[in-house]
Parts: sequence; C-alpha cells; structure tokens
Amino acid sequence: MTNINNKISWTHLTSKVKQLIVAVLSVTFGISMYVFMNSFMNGVNNAQTDITFTSMSHIRVYNDPAGEPTILLSQKNASDTLNMVSNARHINYTEGILNADEVKHVLQKNKNIVAITEQVNQNVFFRNGVTKVSGSLSGIDVVNEIQMFNTTEYITEGNLYDLEKRSDAVVLGSGLADKLSASMGDNISLTTSDGVNKIFKVVGLLETGSGSVDKSRAIISINTARQLLSKNKSYATDVMANVKDYNDAKIIANEVCPDIKYKTEAWQEGNAQLESANTLRDIIAIAVSLTILIVAGFGIYNIMNMTVSEKIREIAILKAMGFDGKDIVHIFLVQSVIIGLIGGFIGLLLGFAVAFMVDSIPFKIASFDTLPITYLPSDYILAMVFGLAITFIAGYLPARKASKVDPVEILRG
Repeated sequence: MTNINNKISWTHLTSKVKQLIVAVLSVTFGISMYVFMNSFMNGVNNAQTDITFTSMSHIRVYNDPAGEPTILLSQKNASDTLNMVSNARHINYTEGILNADEVKHVLQKNKNIVAITEQVNQNVFFRNGVTKVSGSLSGIDVVNEIQMFNTTEYITEGNLYDLEKRSDAVVLGSGLADKLSASMGDNISLTTSDGVNKIFKVVGLLETGSGSVDKSRAIISINTARQLLSKNKSYATDVMANVKDYNDAKIIANEVCPDIKYKTEAWQEGNAQLESANTLRDIIAIAVSLTILIVAGFGIYNIMNMTVSEKIREIAILKAMGFDGKDIVHIFLVQSVIIGLIGGFIGLLLGFAVAFMVDSIPFKIASFDTLPITYLPSDYILAMVFGLAITFIAGYLPARKASKVDPVEILRG
C-alpha cells in the first residue's frame, strides 16, 4: 500500500508542473536566504570580534589601585577612646606588576589558556617637528604578541620584528602617523610623564581597523619600554592571556584569580556591549530568515490546499476503494516532503552561491578586502531542518483536511 501511495503522490506532483516549480522555488528562496543571512551575520560578528581582539586579550591581569580605602588606624572598642581620621585616601605603594613572571607561571598552569604575553603601557607625548600629540605607548614581547594577537597581519608597512633588532624602533598606528605627518624612516621624539625624552625611528605602520587604537597607539619592544621607564626586567603593566573559547574567559578568570594577587579581569567585564551586539545581530538574522521560511510555508500550504480542492473527487474515489484517512495523509505529506527536499537542496546550493559571490565583492576596510562571510556547516543543517519542518507542517494541514472527506457526500454532489 505504501508504494501505491507514493506513486499517487508522484502522479499528483507531475500533473501540475507549474505548481510544483512555484512550490519548490518558494522553499529554495527561503532556505537560500536563511543560509546567506546567517553566513553574513556570523561573518560580521567574527569580523567585529577579530577587530576587537587585535589589541584586547580575553583575560587581563593588572595592578588596580581601586578598592577599599586604606585603614590608617584600627578601631578601638574601649568606650573612652575616640579615633578621628579625615580624608582617607587610596594608597598605591606599587605601580604595575613588579614580577610578571609569577603571574605568567600561574596562568601557564591552566590548560584552557593558549597564549600569554606581557606589555608595558604608558601614556606619552609624540612630537614630529612642531606637531605634538598625546598617545599610548605599548612595550611588547614581539614573539608572544604575534602568537596572541596575530599583529603581523595588521602591519601595512615595515616589519614588526625590527623592534627586536634596534632599541630605537617604533611602529605607529596609521591614524597616529597621519596626525604626526610621519612616514617610514622618519624620526619622532617621545616624552614620558616623568620628562624622559628619546628619539625613535619609524620602522612600521599598523592598521587594526579600530579607529581609537590606530589614532593613539605606538609600539616598541618591551625591553626598550622598561629601560625608558627605569623598571626591572620582569616589570609589566599588563599580563594578558587568551583562552580556547573567548566566551569562557569569565569562568577561567575566576579559576586563576585566587592564585594571583592582582586584578584579574575577563573581557566581558568591560565590553558587555560587544557581546550584546553579537547576540542582537544573531537574533535579527534568525528572525528575518525564519520569517522568509514561514512565508514560503504559507505558499506551500496554499498550493497543497488548492491541490486538495482540485483532487477532492479523486480523494473520494480512493476512500470508496478502501483507502483510509492515514493513506490520504501519507499521499499529501509525501508531496510536501518531496517539495521540501528538492527546494531544500537547491536552496542550500543557491545560498552558498550567493554567499560566495558576496564574499568576492571588493570591500576595503581595515585589514579586510571583501565583505565578511563565514561558512558554518551548522547553518546549512539548520536551514534544511527548518525548511523540512515548515514544509511538513504546511503539507500536513491540507492532508488532515483531505483525510476527513466524506466520499458519499462528494460523489453525490
């Protein structure tokens, strides 16, 4: 009986080729748009995340002077004693992290941490001729910095490794270089907050895509930064770590925090807006693509409903011949599933083709040459699942209606 039902389903489909094409196209369009929208939104999220993490780590350890005010006098319980302290202030006895190696050792013991680097950061003044600009100077460990942030990918001119070869080398952010009217090979003057002045040679230009970073940041080697600030060889203002999955940064930060006497902060604590923006874009993409699929489902429902109306006498004859309600439901469900399968596979191919074409469109921004597209297998699987689910529901409702047809009333009419 199943083979007979399938043959009847196929006969119904092929008897109305135009209706079949329209139904297949509606599913194709819905699934292809689902694939493209999610691929594009995932690409945008990943691009935004990549730009954000070009200079920001998943976990940051630093010396935080904030906290409870320093207790200058202990409280006395005696009734005849009165302690009065006015204008209690935070007292920070140390600046930065004096022994960064200890912090790195604690971080290295956590198996979820995949990269660690240290930096010496200081606000300074840059001068080129009569132009004077304030900015941020970062002393970096070149090898670990590249491993952690892939910094070489954002170098537009010069070579980052030149920082290790000469103590007077500096890499400028592209925006900062424009402010100073500086180019490759120029000499610029740098002045620290303590009045220390030194001449540096521009050996590279950096463009991360983050305007605030590119307009204010300069990079030198960490050993040069320590000498400039008269600090010991293990001094750092920041120790940074990246984890396997940046979404787990808060959990891992809480794990290592008890063994570190400095402030240990996950990226979510200061950048909740990034996480919210990614989530919001995902919701919008899913809402739009699911709406398109639902609209396609209504199209299939209308076509299947018309098919039931047109085949009502044939349905009555089938039931008079001994076909029961389950057989009728089976016949029309097979039709909708076939439409879903054909439209689904074509939609997956079309969605991939559209995403690939968009991925090839020139779009120069920061380090990106094309619009960001991410190809995730889960998007294609979910598109097919949602497409089949909607076509199944769109086919079941008319099929259920057809199964309740009274053959006597139809044949008499």
